[in-house]
Amino acid sequence: MTIELADIMRRFGPLYLQRFSASMPVSHQRALLDIQRCRTEAMGGHVYQCDDCGQRLYVYHGCRNRHCPACHREQTSKWLDQRTSELLPCDYFHVTVTLPQTLRAVFRSNQRALYSLLMRTANDALIQLADDPKHLGARVGILAVLHTWASNLTYHPHVHLLVTGGGVDPQDCWVPCKNKYLVPVRALSRLIRGKLAGRLKKNYPALYQQVDPATWTKDWVVHSLHYGQGPMAVLNYLGRYVFRIAITNHRILSMDDTHVTFKYKDRQTGKWKTQKLQGCEFIRRYLQHVLPKGFHKVRYYGLWHPSHRHYVKKLIASWAVAEEMPEPPSTPEPQESTTENTHDQTLKCPHCGSEQLQLIITLPRPRARSPSRPMAPVILTTTSYDRSR
Repeated sequence: MTIELADIMRRFGPLYLQRFSASMPVSHQRALLDIQRCRTEAMGGHVYQCDDCGQRLYVYHGCRNRHCPACHREQTSKWLDQRTSELLPCDYFHVTVTLPQTLRAVFRSNQRALYSLLMRTANDALIQLADDPKHLGARVGILAVLHTWASNLTYHPHVHLLVTGGGVDPQDCWVPCKNKYLVPVRALSRLIRGKLAGRLKKNYPALYQQVDPATWTKDWVVHSLHYGQGPMAVLNYLGRYVFRIAITNHRILSMDDTHVTFKYKDRQTGKWKTQKLQGCEFIRRYLQHVLPKGFHKVRYYGLWHPSHRHYVKKLIASWAVAEEMPEPPSTPEPQESTTENTHDQTLKCPHCGSEQLQLIITLPRPRARSPSRPMAPVILTTTSYDRSR
């Protein structure tokens, strides 16, 4: 039997809420309750009847919470379609900036302000080095994505940066990177460290005092990798990182009355391992990666900043840059629906295989409940059918 995150939330969520709801952020309560209800009658849906065998099919809506692993594929596809028009036929680099262990407690307690500070600082440092004539001497495009987890669900904040392998110089000319080299990584690491220390001390002096002083002298982990060339390399990157969440359903192996077992990849050995956690501990680890309400985990800088995208349009239109540019690649078709209006897709009866199905009932979505009010586990009295699986 396949175990999903929603099954874990339904089994252990009420107990978790009973214990910790008084101290939980609203965003954590919202995510827990949404995932509990995902693709159940609590979300509303449609009822179909097969003309051939007479069986009824219940198709329930997804919760559409951005932290739900079952509600992302169509969202990803639509977003990739929008980004395709902005891609340049150049090299691309993948830069990763990891927050030191000594800063994580402070960041975890002040997520909204400090996550933004980290993303902005990493971007500013990278643009400063790329603008320097000693390196590239041009303004690059940057897409930044915040992740907060390691593969085993522990707290590990880091920023992924997709960077164009070239940029626009002060004369509005395109300057490509040479020899698969972007900027010096050690200089970038030290610049990020210095900028973050200065901004934290200036804007949040009380938080700065809580940080171990050794944080500002040791090396920070920053990696830069030549990722590839052309739009396909970018789409591969975006599909892997932009909408990734802390754990997906395929990594959940089993669940019993007290524990959850999942697999994770050990980054040091490159091998897959398994870990078994108590149900409430699994939920705690998962919820620590739920972002504050309204926080933008994907941000655009440099050429890709909305105020500078006219440069991108000019570059794409320029024969000097785009003469070798292939047709924009089509993004993969979504394999799983996240929209509520799903009755226009082809359905098959799971009993006889017929496609002759008639919509007979629209199930209304119950009124929204306060996220602070614990919800009892959903008990389905009829067999549901999710046609997207």
